[in-house]
Amino acid sequence: MDSSSFPSDSGLLTISAKIVIAGGFGVGKTTMVNSVSEVQPLNTDAWMTEASEGVDDLPPGGKKSTTTVAMDFGRITLHSDLLLYLFGTPGQSRFWFLWDDLSRGALGAVVLVDTNRIDQSFAAVNYFEHDSVLPFIVAVNRFEGKQQHDLDEVRDALALADHIPLIECDARDRGSSIGVMQQVVTHSLALAKVTAPG
Repeated sequence: MDSSSFPSDSGLLTISAKIVIAGGFGVGKTTMVNSVSEVQPLNTDAWMTEASEGVDDLPPGGKKSTTTVAMDFGRITLHSDLLLYLFGTPGQSRFWFLWDDLSRGALGAVVLVDTNRIDQSFAAVNYFEHDSVLPFIVAVNRFEGKQQHDLDEVRDALALADHIPLIECDARDRGSSIGVMQQVVTHSLALAKVTAPG
């Protein structure tokens, strides 16, 4: 969905919107931004060192060697007249103070969940349910395509309200990640229509 595929003289007014991609440490936020961005993503990754031992809860397998320390940034033209700017949050608790700033002015948010480490998602779900007015959806990142828990089980584990959309995705797959962006935009706009005056 490269922006160059759209005619520049279409006469359409292009609207831009900000989407936040949040979640726990190591759930795939950077991977999602990288997979979907049509420009070179900005990643503020730093090498993980022995100093993080006992501070960061490393994902199983030990393959993670870097971590986001400020944000990830990408851009995607979702439609000929809709440009999304993607902001991925850092997952470690010591960087949660950045979430308010990254969420300011956003249209909506995606909370990315890894069911192997579902406890890593509690803080993000709680933030958007209780400390933010942003509409959000929850996307279960199916690493290696594995489905260890069905969506009803995930909803129960997260104590997620019925009105919050819960979907599956593969953060490594561009098409799947685009589908997540479409879902969060659709959900956010539907809520905006419901709450608009008149």
